[in-house]
Amino acid sequence: MNPIPLENGHYYHIYNRGNNGIDLFYEIENYNHFLRLYEKYIDPIADTFAWCLMKNHFHLLVYIKEEDEIEKSKLAFSTTNTPKLISASKQFSNLFNAYTMAMNKRYSRTGSLFEKNFKRKLVNSETYFQKLIFYIHNNPVHHGFTKNIIEYPWTSYETIVSTKKTKLQREKVIEIFYDLEILNTIILAFKIYQI
Repeated sequence: MNPIPLENGHYYHIYNRGNNGIDLFYEIENYNHFLRLYEKYIDPIADTFAWCLMKNHFHLLVYIKEEDEIEKSKLAFSTTNTPKLISASKQFSNLFNAYTMAMNKRYSRTGSLFEKNFKRKLVNSETYFQKLIFYIHNNPVHHGFTKNIIEYPWTSYETIVSTKKTKLQREKVIEIFYDLEILNTIILAFKIYQI
């Protein structure tokens, strides 16, 4: 089954898991390395609104930039040749391939790390966007890793509620919930959103 294309100017929920459910992250440095590669390959072509890295899967909420918004000078490719067409799908593929190669080298493993064809769903309403913000940040609670969203270190939640400098689209996330207090109330107190 062919996945839907990632089109410029649209929002997507992007997610995937380890091949056959295997772990993607073994230690803290793995999470950090994935985020460094994400910054390298994805930040120039997409704005990120939420993310969560779990032991064997991940979730992202992104906006694929319009062509004139893409920071072409900051783009990283898997080859030395600059492609004629900048493809968001190819940039995600570059990210996953680079991470897989690093993990294979570090842990003397072979083969694919991720399931083929990362999943993506078009985010076509403000309601769905809000539900995803909750769903992504609540994933560690849902899977029993923590009892509270705040306790899990590998999500964007702490960045959203902080004032530290970030590339995450914090202001837009808060704005869609009207203010930070409402966002915190929804995320921390209520589990009303199901995807």
